[in-house]
Amino acid sequence: MHNKQQGFTLIELVVVIVILGLLAATALPKFIDVTTDARVASVQGVAGGLRAAAALGQAQYVVNGDKAATSISMGGQTVTVLDENTYAGMGGRPDGQTTGIRRAMPDPDGFSITGGGTATAAVTYQPTNGGSATCQVVYTPNAAGDPVAVTTGGC
Repeated sequence: MHNKQQGFTLIELVVVIVILGLLAATALPKFIDVTTDARVASVQGVAGGLRAAAALGQAQYVVNGDKAATSISMGGQTVTVLDENTYAGMGGRPDGQTTGIRRAMPDPDGFSITGGGTATAAVTYQPTNGGSATCQVVYTPNAAGDPVAVTTGGC
């Protein structure tokens, strides 16, 4: 009578476990880095939205042609903005109040928003799904040059 071997030998099982362990060891770090990359991309996306909202506000302000105006209409809503007479070169930028930048660019999901409250107060956007206090976007209406500052070091 012939005895047929059934199943796997111990050596075959050990080899398979070792191979699976090596694959897991090389794949796991890539999945960990994806979270950080996703958070950085999300912060960069909010920064792009803020820049677009500021640029659109300034464009509408120029089209309106009133350098003393402190509000514009964007998407059917009244948005408070900096006036050109007081803030040369920054006229039309949505201000730091809730009727300013937060109307020009609605609050993004997954971000906490702090600051603002006055025309020139900075507004800070931070992801709520992790990261440190240095993972943020700050919109400063009266900043010279780019009103949006991005920090991704702690993401």
